[in-house]
Amino acid sequence: MLRDTSSARIAIALGALLIAMVSYQCGAALAKQLFPAVGAQGATAYRLGLGALVLLAWRRPWRRMRRGIGWRALVGYGLALGAMNLSFYLALRTIPLGIAVALEFTGPLALALLGSRRWLDVCWIALIVLGLWLLLPLRGALHGLDPRGVLWALIAGVGWALYVVLGQRAGAAHGGDAVTWGTTVAALLAVPVGFAHAGTALFTPALVPLALGVALLSSALPYSLEMLALTRLPARTFSVLLSLEPAIAALAGVLFLGERLGALQWLAIGAIMLAATGTALGARRPVAEPLV
Repeated sequence: MLRDTSSARIAIALGALLIAMVSYQCGAALAKQLFPAVGAQGATAYRLGLGALVLLAWRRPWRRMRRGIGWRALVGYGLALGAMNLSFYLALRTIPLGIAVALEFTGPLALALLGSRRWLDVCWIALIVLGLWLLLPLRGALHGLDPRGVLWALIAGVGWALYVVLGQRAGAAHGGDAVTWGTTVAALLAVPVGFAHAGTALFTPALVPLALGVALLSSALPYSLEMLALTRLPARTFSVLLSLEPAIAALAGVLFLGERLGALQWLAIGAIMLAATGTALGARRPVAEPLV
């Protein structure tokens, strides 16, 4: 596969990925404002349900449907996406946005480190352990985090890792339409859960503008921009930039939610980001990129 080296296309891809990360975290901050009205489950239903409708109307993927090809991976990808989003929003009920993303990020980071035997990777694992130790509620009830929130964030990390693995397979079979179909499957999981929790409150007209903002900022826009970036950036560059996500989330929490992080928590986020960057920079390039 030939790698695109056009400076303009790479610059556009870099901008797209950065906008996607900022959009995703701003959307999460916006979604947290819906929690008092519809709960984390209802906010997830808004995000994925409305996001799926927007993507279906925009992409109209049924025109390019490929029957019997990669649908098992696509369904798994959608279920992982739904579980990841639901678990992440459940974590946001009780822990700050930046910490939730830092904990969630350990999922794909562990996936990247899995199977590595280099001594340098041991250093990155040590940084992850340090970051988790500083984040987890091990230093007393007054200064610790809610254990349930931490658990939900770590479950979301597992979902993120599955999202990466299954998303690669689904994308190979369905291209850009994988995002639309995956979000639709995720909505089929999240919407019933949200309705069971929030009931008819989901249909409150006053909440619709905020819900649409969450759907656009957290699903439709960032997932589409990430797909654009993935097709134009080397995997290493993409991974390095993705490691900025915990810091962007922390800043979004500070700016939009009035959250405050202590020095140790910022240090923990920084340690996890450094481990992510080091893992991405140290990743070996494959000898070939076969199409499977």
